[in-house]
Amino acid sequence: MSKKSLSKFSRRSFMKSGLVGAVSTILPGDYIEGNTEELYPVITPTGTDDTDWQKVRSQFILERGVTYMNNASLGMPPAVVINAVKKGYEAISSEPLHGKHDLQEQIAKKVMPGLANMFGTQTDEIVLTRNASEALHMQATGLILKPGDEVIITTQEHPAGLGPWMYRQERDGIKVKQIFIPSPLTSESDVVERFSKAITPKTKALSFCHVTRGGHLYPVKQLAAMARKRGLLTLVDGAQAVGQFPIDIHELGCDAYAVSLHKWILAPAGTGFLYIRRDARDRIKSVFAADTTLESPRIEPPGTKDFPIRAAILAALNFANKLGQENIEKRCRFLSDYLKDGLEKIQGVTLLSGASLSLSAPGSTIFEKDGLDAMEAVPLIENKIKTHIDEHQRDGHNAIRVSTHFYNNTGEIDSLLSALS
Repeated sequence: MSKKSLSKFSRRSFMKSGLVGAVSTILPGDYIEGNTEELYPVITPTGTDDTDWQKVRSQFILERGVTYMNNASLGMPPAVVINAVKKGYEAISSEPLHGKHDLQEQIAKKVMPGLANMFGTQTDEIVLTRNASEALHMQATGLILKPGDEVIITTQEHPAGLGPWMYRQERDGIKVKQIFIPSPLTSESDVVERFSKAITPKTKALSFCHVTRGGHLYPVKQLAAMARKRGLLTLVDGAQAVGQFPIDIHELGCDAYAVSLHKWILAPAGTGFLYIRRDARDRIKSVFAADTTLESPRIEPPGTKDFPIRAAILAALNFANKLGQENIEKRCRFLSDYLKDGLEKIQGVTLLSGASLSLSAPGSTIFEKDGLDAMEAVPLIENKIKTHIDEHQRDGHNAIRVSTHFYNNTGEIDSLLSALS
């Protein structure tokens, strides 16, 4: 089927579905319907408007009439990533031995260098994991500490970031000190000062999010520099950061960084990585092997890997690089600013995402509405306009989280705003 025929078929089936009035904001032909093999070429957008990104929307197979605004939970892979996973499993099914070797070679020679290049690391400083949660556990449990040593974390940590430290406190007798960080953040200097004041002679490390679940952006570079001057390590949860904006981990200056690639990067579900700075290998050790050296840290979990899934990370990286990380950040910021402007016009809404670019991530927006329970609102919105969002009942909030990505559009946001009104 030609691209022209496919486009006509998608328009026709969409019109027959009866969804035009329900979600008027999704244009016919925006998404390819169920066909992952025949795609429009990926074109680098030149602006931030919907028209600049409409062809990008054609790379996804989201069911027509459905709007997805929960990328902070799980990203929606483009068709090229779906195809890569499919071909990987076909390879190890049709010729297991050579298929496996080919996938391993792609991971070693393309995926790992691709990640290192995108995130400003050396290839031997990163290991693949299933997600950021696994990486957070590895960096926390691998940190060399003795009873009485102290680690400072915040009140805004994700459960996957808090759990490993509670485990170490129970098992190893370390002290976990939680410092209160207001939501929304007040300033970068306030965050740094709160950490600085909490440090004692027993403090060995700081652990915090780059971007919180609610989209608050932490001053990682300033915190890492402050910690390094005082001989402390910094361990960062980057699950909500990577893919929203360009990141150079070396430039950030942290000692460990945990990543989920299946959120904003749009890699297959069950992909992530752990970064450990070379000069931190003597203080963050492998939790899987005892006979390690600085040259051979053996951080990676042992055993057979999900080779087709990991090899398909390359397709996600290539897709993101084609669009451009700077372009993605601008587009995400454009959409969230549009959403925030609309929310501020709705009576009873309190916007909790910081207005400052230095304090808020581009993609996630949290807000409260008088008389609206966040847990009840999520299924209500889905039932009313087939839009997926999330709740944010933490940090003292009864808030709703909307995490828009570059393939969303202003029409979809208008529909959400109308429903909220």
